[in-house]
Amino acid sequence: MPSTTPLRYAVVGTGHRAGMFVGGLLDQHADVGEIVAWVEPNPVRAAVHEARVADKVGGTRPVYGPADLEKAIAEQRVDRVVVTSIDNTHAEMVARALRAGVDVVVEKPIAATAAEARVIADAVAETGRDVTMTFNYRYSPRNSSLRQVIASGEIGQVLSVHFDWALDTVHGADYFRRWHREKVNNGGLLVHKSSHHFDLVNWWIDDVPTRVFASGGRRFYGDDGAHETDYEPTDGERELREQGIDPWALDVDGDEYLSALYGPEAQAHDGYVRNKSVFDAGITTEDTLGLVVEYAGGAMLTYSLTAHSPWEGYRVVVNGTRGRAELEVVERGSVIFGDGKAILDPSFTDAYAEDAVRPVAERLVVQKHWERAEEREIVAIGTGGHGGGDDLLLSDVFRGADETDPLGRAAGFLDGLRASGVGYAGNRSLETGEPVRLADLGLGVDLG
Repeated sequence: MPSTTPLRYAVVGTGHRAGMFVGGLLDQHADVGEIVAWVEPNPVRAAVHEARVADKVGGTRPVYGPADLEKAIAEQRVDRVVVTSIDNTHAEMVARALRAGVDVVVEKPIAATAAEARVIADAVAETGRDVTMTFNYRYSPRNSSLRQVIASGEIGQVLSVHFDWALDTVHGADYFRRWHREKVNNGGLLVHKSSHHFDLVNWWIDDVPTRVFASGGRRFYGDDGAHETDYEPTDGERELREQGIDPWALDVDGDEYLSALYGPEAQAHDGYVRNKSVFDAGITTEDTLGLVVEYAGGAMLTYSLTAHSPWEGYRVVVNGTRGRAELEVVERGSVIFGDGKAILDPSFTDAYAEDAVRPVAERLVVQKHWERAEEREIVAIGTGGHGGGDDLLLSDVFRGADETDPLGRAAGFLDGLRASGVGYAGNRSLETGEPVRLADLGLGVDLG
């Protein structure tokens, strides 16, 4: 994206999600982009990010309400919009921005439902403008390493993928404290969270998903989940409660940044409570899910998501005609408490070795038929969150995709539809009990 002057950006949605993009435009990419406007219904939240920008570069940037998106684009001569608002607003905001004459960067998922995704597809077809998806996990060195192994052909043609993702009782539970708990807001975790994972598989094996069968539901959280109906607390939870600590709650007031974004002053404007009980009535988002996904090239994916695990990470097995590759990632070995606060413990006890404790782990193993297993080095070349992928992603987002990247990590509009499409089909399968073809979702494009 060569330019002699910085591109002018408007940021739509100024909650926690906006922070990464704001930081990128203030630091490494300040020479190619500048924020000139906020589009946000809550002025308190907008002011948090505005203060950060003002402190760094000075000046002031106006705040517009969502109804005035086109006005913001016109008055501030915006070149590009970054959409980090709640998922079920993506379709409207992205489509309106495209029709107002600017390109869009949108946080995953592309939209909350298939019908909303069609709104974006129609706007892209009408305007010919660009939509950039932000799939951070593609850029993580461990995931790039697996992509290299598969693309090299050393395990042959991919026949099946087994993918198990565990969210722990800090990260996973957090989806049930905030707006994600209501499926209407985000399409549930199959769309909001798992679109990351489905995109990884689509990208790893370079194939297009065609049909999905799903099973699962809300098994743990809510007022009638297993935790409330048939639950025996662990010794660790009992000890915490004896100390007056609720391990399932988030201390918003104890975090300066979260308190500024979601504390009483912000709540007074829109009534949004950031820290509701994960055991409330009325939660509609599923917390335990399993899918079978078929691909155009003949491969099959079996996928599971657990949002109430005591550890966090993922395990992937890719079976090919010449062998298999296995990727194991332990992002957090356990969640413990100290000084009354949650600590994301970097240790992990291996059940197969007595008293063996290892640091946060990532291991890639390749084994071909009739040969010994070989562990491959994962070279940590990235920095930032999402396993070291965020900074590399931001470079592609703000400086333009590297056309020479042999891994093809930059993601676009079709990638977003393919990833979220698995979630949309999964949701329909949950409703009907039947397998669902992505071609029958009415997305308005050939996922091809």
